Amino acid sequence: MKAYEGGCHCGAVRFRVEVDEHRVLDCNCSICRKKGFLHLIVARERFTLLKGEDRLTSYSFNTGVAKHTFCTACGIHSFYTPRSHPDGVDVNVRCLDGDAFERFEIAPFDGKNWEENVASIASVTAGRE
Repeated sequence: MKAYEGGCHCGAVRFRVEVDEHRVLDCNCSICRKKGFLHLIVARERFTLLKGEDRLTSYSFNTGVAKHTFCTACGIHSFYTPRSHPDGVDVNVRCLDGDAFERFEIAPFDGKNWEENVASIASVTAGRE
């Protein structure tokens, strides 16, 4: 288990995440492409918000299950509650401190066809809870 810290651009939001597998998903859906989000989905117990809860807001669309959280000051989406794992947290690996991003293997995920492909990531947090 490896712990990383990260946050938004302005530093108002900071978090810690515990990682046991250095593999992330690069989703091609419309919102992930525009945000540049690289998905590290973890059990909620492996994520700690260190500061900035009062600086967060969220955006929801479509089914409203996903809560796309972002900093109200700088607009960076460091993490969110994903539709695929509503009891987990999805961290944007690009928001981890230092060179942490370089330690992760990136795998493609066809989110444009989410309904057909979501089962392939259903077990992403299995064994991590």
